[in-house]
Amino acid sequence: MSLWISVYLTQPSLDALSPSWPDDAAGPLVVLEHEAVVAVTPAAAQLGVRPGMRKKGAGALAPHAAFIQRDVERERQLLDAAALAMLQYTPEVTLGPDTSLLLDVHASLRVFRGPLALCRRIRRTLEQLGCRARVGMAPTAHGAWLLAARATRGPRRVLRLDRLLRRIAPLPCLLLPPARPHQAWLDGIGCRTLAALMRLPRAGLQKRCGHALPHMLAQARGQAPELFDWIRAPLRFSARLEPIARLEHTAAVLIVARRLVQQLAGWLGATHTAASAIDLLLEHERGRHARPPTRLTVALAQPGWQADHLLRLLKEHLERLTLEAPAIAVALHADQLVSRAAPSEALFTDPGGTPADHDRLVELLTARLGADRVLAARPRADHRPEAANGWQPALSASRTGPQDMAFEAERPLWLLAQPIALVLRGNRPYYGTPLRLLRGPERLESGWWDGAPISRDYFVAESENGIRYWLYLDQALDEPRWYLHGLYA
Repeated sequence: MSLWISVYLTQPSLDALSPSWPDDAAGPLVVLEHEAVVAVTPAAAQLGVRPGMRKKGAGALAPHAAFIQRDVERERQLLDAAALAMLQYTPEVTLGPDTSLLLDVHASLRVFRGPLALCRRIRRTLEQLGCRARVGMAPTAHGAWLLAARATRGPRRVLRLDRLLRRIAPLPCLLLPPARPHQAWLDGIGCRTLAALMRLPRAGLQKRCGHALPHMLAQARGQAPELFDWIRAPLRFSARLEPIARLEHTAAVLIVARRLVQQLAGWLGATHTAASAIDLLLEHERGRHARPPTRLTVALAQPGWQADHLLRLLKEHLERLTLEAPAIAVALHADQLVSRAAPSEALFTDPGGTPADHDRLVELLTARLGADRVLAARPRADHRPEAANGWQPALSASRTGPQDMAFEAERPLWLLAQPIALVLRGNRPYYGTPLRLLRGPERLESGWWDGAPISRDYFVAESENGIRYWLYLDQALDEPRWYLHGLYA
């Protein structure tokens, strides 16, 4: 059985120009097109401003309101951004009537734990995109669109076709775009709801209104096939957003970056890839007071693709960033990509946490403390014990992966920072008690390339009370001497 979700943008003109318009602290806002009001914020509506008014009339009612010209290109970019973000939930996304999107989600329900959880995640994604939208769900694409497009309150999720028909029956027939040019004729015959429209003879309706209206009605009822051209993700990801107001604080940058990260998550989902690092570019003033852009690189311990995870890391990095100048645009790039790893096939998870949990902790600590303060041990290609290990940023160690270094000889868990010279008693090295040599020698000759050569014979020794030590006989001295270098657990 097919199942569709429709995302209907209710205020694209306001969302495209001012994503934070629901916050009335900035004052009333009015969007104009050819000196006519097309959209208003609640603060402006309380003053009596309504869509369709002329600018002069709206100015008389709200003299302190901000008037902004409608930007159709920004609205198109907003719809494209929403479509790209929806690709993280299903690969089958298409543009719907008006400012809407249609998603075929029948194959995604189990992944996102059912219809209700999926709708909640989509709403949360739309909020981070800065889109005010209604979400409808139905067995047909146009049925889901009708549930989302209606302005009245009521359930918008229907899983069975018979219930869908009962839900859409009382809706205004003018919701269907092909019916709007024929409003006068439909009103004249008393046809105002979809139920009344369904009772009209199909042949007569098609002769009077054309093929589009009865065909869309049949599609909504599940009586005609629904064919769409699916949206395809671009080959490379690069998103940029230029807000109307300058961004003077990192909190404002994060609000803009959320929209870009949601697009990135959709693109990564569509291309089945993951990002090992993302670059956030903050553009500053141009012209005489031009400044070079500020680049913020967020490295990941393991490649990631989930929006919440990327946003959490980005927030931590932005909190440590000081803006030297206001930003006028924000761009996001992801060039370091890898194929997404297959999910774990283990039946039971590790009670101590998965490797992904460990990597997220390392990423979070690195973002908060800095890469130079979160270090991980890393083997080096050197036979000298004191030089065989080093420290490097934990993220770099995670990305390059562990090196498997197998030793046939035993190595102690505790290596002394400075070897301790031992004395001989009865021709045996002495450390608290005489030491008995168990294994050895193991000859190590190395370091000739950096001016600190060694020539040592290593032994595993044991004291009379059962403690094991790692000793060496320094052969580089004129008179060889014993040293204690490590202790076994």
